[in-house]
Amino acid sequence: MAGLRESISLRNARAPLAALALSLAPIAALILAPAPAWAQTALDDRIADIREHSRFVPDQALLDLQKIEVAARSAPTPTRAEFLSQLSIARMRLGQNDSALQLANELIAYARASKNDAALAKGFLTKGYVKFAMTDLKAAHALAFQAEKLADTTDDMDLRVRATIGAGESWAEEGNYPAALTELQHAVDLARQLGAPGPLANALNSLTVLHMQMKEYDKGFEVLEEGLAVIEKMQSPGRMAIAKSTEYGLAIETHQSRRALQALLEELELERKLGAKAMIAGTLVNLSDDYLKANDFGKSLRFAQQSLAAADELNDTATAATARVNIGESLLGMGRLGEGKKSFAAGLALYEKAGSKPDLQAILLEYGSALERAGDFAGAVQAYHRERAISNELFEKERQKAVYELQEKYDTEKRERQILLLSRENQVKSAEIANRRLQQRVWWLLAVVFALAAVIVGLLYRKVRHANVQLEVKNLELKQQSSRDPLTALYNRRHFQEFMRSHKQVEKRGAGTSGDDIVGALLLLDVDHFKNVNDQYGHAAGDAVLKMIAENLHILLRETDMIVRWGGEEFLAFLPVIARSGVEEIARRVLHGISAQRVEYQGHSISVNVSIGFAPFPLIPLNLPLPWERAVNLIDMALYLAKAHGRNRAYGVRGFDKFEQTSMEAIEQDLELAWRAGFVELSVVLGGADSPPEPLGKAPLSNVVPLKPLPAKRLGG
Repeated sequence: MAGLRESISLRNARAPLAALALSLAPIAALILAPAPAWAQTALDDRIADIREHSRFVPDQALLDLQKIEVAARSAPTPTRAEFLSQLSIARMRLGQNDSALQLANELIAYARASKNDAALAKGFLTKGYVKFAMTDLKAAHALAFQAEKLADTTDDMDLRVRATIGAGESWAEEGNYPAALTELQHAVDLARQLGAPGPLANALNSLTVLHMQMKEYDKGFEVLEEGLAVIEKMQSPGRMAIAKSTEYGLAIETHQSRRALQALLEELELERKLGAKAMIAGTLVNLSDDYLKANDFGKSLRFAQQSLAAADELNDTATAATARVNIGESLLGMGRLGEGKKSFAAGLALYEKAGSKPDLQAILLEYGSALERAGDFAGAVQAYHRERAISNELFEKERQKAVYELQEKYDTEKRERQILLLSRENQVKSAEIANRRLQQRVWWLLAVVFALAAVIVGLLYRKVRHANVQLEVKNLELKQQSSRDPLTALYNRRHFQEFMRSHKQVEKRGAGTSGDDIVGALLLLDVDHFKNVNDQYGHAAGDAVLKMIAENLHILLRETDMIVRWGGEEFLAFLPVIARSGVEEIARRVLHGISAQRVEYQGHSISVNVSIGFAPFPLIPLNLPLPWERAVNLIDMALYLAKAHGRNRAYGVRGFDKFEQTSMEAIEQDLELAWRAGFVELSVVLGGADSPPEPLGKAPLSNVVPLKPLPAKRLGG
């Protein structure tokens, strides 16, 4: 590295005789002289050239690094450190993560022994890259932050740019976009100061990706254009391929399908010229995904198979997982159900091993839709159940996070109030001291001083009482907010569970106006194709839809009915008192009431339907009421029957028959099978046309035609 050159010593032969050593002293001096600066510069330039091409052709980079390994390992600290870093990164890019981690640890140990902060920062950064490749994000982020802190103490501007980019990308992966934006803008500024196009292109590309993640698409395209201009001057096909990949992501997010496909094809052409196998694998899977969205299953299958072959060769499990999922969905779209499910299952297994629950949730939703289109309704229900479990887990974590943040805010305000009270107490003490001095000096002002002290104490007492009242108000607010969903202001699942522990529902036979039974009722709603709303219009539009549904449920139901946000796009309604014959009518009212509403969002008019599972409560097989948890589980299964059989409808559990011949466990295992066997009586309320509820009894659902929704959107690779 410039400014950090050191000499390389050469080994000389030993002279057997002292006299001969004296006579050869001038020659020995020449042999032991430091290596010329041009030789060291050439080695540094060679490593820099390999580093530039390593990201595109890591297999060739590894061969080139092995050729100079002897010279590089005996070079000065900066050169040796950069060599070890690039050797580790090349092996990581080839999927040799264990070897890469060993080399990164070697670099860290060498840097500590050399007491060189720049080399140590480089070691932390390199190890962070490897940990990221091994999906250990927590360790990767900690190493990136540590590397940046050390790099900032050095004068190595190139290293500082790399470390700042690493820290910014780590903040983005943790969801802290403000911190990420600050870091990446700083990286761009440092790269401009450095004046080298390569680091500037890297920083601009990372900043573009961040704007895309933040859904600031106009800013993303603006930064992308600057990055493309820098790369065109560099005349680097590899960097242009990276920029085209970023352009594809922006185009997909802004629904510019033609631009996205053109960017992918240009990227693939550049990568094939370079022979960049790893990049080709990712581009092929993106092409497969693009054709999958267009329902061109043949092309999608071909590109996914090519991507899988490339990913398997490179031991790239992430790309292989997406390729297998795309192969499975393409085969399902072509009617090859058995092969498609097998490939999808293999891809799902890789996603489960990676442990990214948001990714797994999106894949399961896509899997359920694909199975539903292929006519495998039982498989679709299973996929939706798995997705529901993950969705509920993620939703619960977000709710807990909101409660913790609220508690932290409350604690902060409490500490501020305590500090203010202590400050005022100190003021009182100071006033009392001053009063004593005044009493000693001027006794005739004693009455005035006592009066003033009384006023101050009275004011302080009022302040303390006011603070206590405010504290009680805050406690009540905190209790209320802990039982409410922050987005919709509906009750949350925790509040409903606490309520039902103490609630006792009693069925009153013949208590209605026409001798009808008075019961309670449970309704579970799920928004149909909610992911499509988020994908097409953004998550803010999805939030607006959820608020609309919450508001209309308040209108459609009574003030005495409890409405709960049960999960991500799920709502639960508990009606404590209703005539048994009126439960279906309530389900119909909700179906029609929600579908009749539209949400106006940024020039778009959005309408949604819901699917519903419902039942009277309590459900009483053999005169033994079911616990509310099992009743909710039954209407959850009825809800997914409604989804599997066409959506925009409500399925209700009316009661049980021949219960002595079965068990609740058997019914819960497969509700549809229990209904077909005559153990459960169901009814269906259809959305759309004004038709009365239809008791299903034991007849098959031949009159229900399943709908085929559009496939879910996903960015492959």
